Amino acid sequence: MGLFNKLKNEFIDIIEWTDKTDGLLVHRFNRYQNEIKMGAQLIVRPGQKAIFVREGKIADQFEAGTYTLETKNMPILSTLYGWKYGFNSPFKAEIYFIDTTEQLNRKWGTPNPIMLRDIDFGIVRLRCRGNYSYKIGEQENMLSRFVGAGEEFFADALEDQVRTKIVSSFSDAIAELKIPALDLAAQYDEISDAIKTKLNGYFIKMGLELLSFTLENISLPDDVQNAIDERASMSAVGNLNQYAQYQQAKALRDAANNQGGTGDMMGMMVGANLGGMMGKAQEQIQPKEVIICPKCQQQSPSNAKFCGGCGQSLHIQEQSCVKCNQAIPKDSKFCPLCGAAQEMHCKNCNALLSPTAKFCPECGNSQA
Repeated sequence: MGLFNKLKNEFIDIIEWTDKTDGLLVHRFNRYQNEIKMGAQLIVRPGQKAIFVREGKIADQFEAGTYTLETKNMPILSTLYGWKYGFNSPFKAEIYFIDTTEQLNRKWGTPNPIMLRDIDFGIVRLRCRGNYSYKIGEQENMLSRFVGAGEEFFADALEDQVRTKIVSSFSDAIAELKIPALDLAAQYDEISDAIKTKLNGYFIKMGLELLSFTLENISLPDDVQNAIDERASMSAVGNLNQYAQYQQAKALRDAANNQGGTGDMMGMMVGANLGGMMGKAQEQIQPKEVIICPKCQQQSPSNAKFCGGCGQSLHIQEQSCVKCNQAIPKDSKFCPLCGAAQEMHCKNCNALLSPTAKFCPECGNSQA
């Protein structure tokens, strides 16, 4: 072997990226004065892509595989250098390795609560969190926008900006969907799809490809959570009178099972007092007697002075319905509660009769 061939073999390089640091997306292969030997071996591993750059211009790109660098597999560089024929001398170019694997389980969340107008609770504050995954899509856009002349580019440099955009898209999506706070937990998939749709265009502009997006949790403030718990408790209790009777019966049963004493008496007293309080509360919620507004026909408590619906004064003469015995405006022809007629006429002489009359006082005709 001649001296020239021996030196030529010593110049052949192996170009590869083996030191994979977590979160490192782009790595520039370092070579003295960026000098690459023709005939060098380029090794691109699965999940990587190699891009040659000359004087700031994107040139040839290589997918996963092993290549011997020659003019025939570097057509763009050959054109830039003006190589018309085989060329064996060293040349200068920058080589960037791109990590094209999926970046899994990237976290996002709301640093501050998001205001939401809700039909049940008015204005509420929401906090949310989730995860997403992506990979580098358009490598040329990625290199020109973020890498520049740098040697390495890490995911953290862009994910802070991405998380800000995600929170903004969440706010838009939740406002457009108008989902009540009580129904949010059942709509996580729909909300996630809406946010992902909003983010796709943004990721493409960043040179990325959004692969998945997940909403893990939406939390409400403590006061709203307490209100929801109270509403659930009231629904579980149901009828207040029955609940009071149950509590009182339970206290009596516990007293009967024990030997007697102060504890038993206290249990009975608590049950009795609870029953009394529940009974009063039920009476306040559902008054036994009502009065009908002569103007809008809305029901009001019998001791009300004005109608709660139209403000009409309720200081009017009253009479009792002949059927349901409720207070109704005097001279009413029909009861607005049960619909019973309050007067009738004789079948024979058409004289005005009491609704309970069996015979006409004018002509004596039977009304049966």
